[in-house]
Amino acid sequence: MNRAAKFSLLVILALTVAFLTGCKTPPPIDWDSRVGHYTYDQAVTELGPPDRQARLSDGKAVYKWYVQPPVAPRFNSGMSYYGNNGFGAGQTPGGGYNNEMLQLTFDTDGKLTAWSKNY
Repeated sequence: MNRAAKFSLLVILALTVAFLTGCKTPPPIDWDSRVGHYTYDQAVTELGPPDRQARLSDGKAVYKWYVQPPVAPRFNSGMSYYGNNGFGAGQTPGGGYNNEMLQLTFDTDGKLTAWSKNY
């Protein structure tokens, strides 16, 4: 095998390894295992400040984080005419209200007592 073929094979191998490791998604968080010891401070460190919060009458606090939805492909379909009487029309689907949410409830000591998500 000549030098160029060896180099090409090495490049292909390196790109394949980089692609496979780059596409690996982290495992989902096991929230059930965090109940009772996960704190509000840890949540803020991991998730950032919550988007919504409410204090309940029993002293517990409910915090909501809206999860960034995956980026969907967007396209523009329409028509146009360029001339003396030019006009154009178009439509861009996609976007909309983000309602994917993680809700964590913490007791008065700041420990996780319950969680829910809708994604």
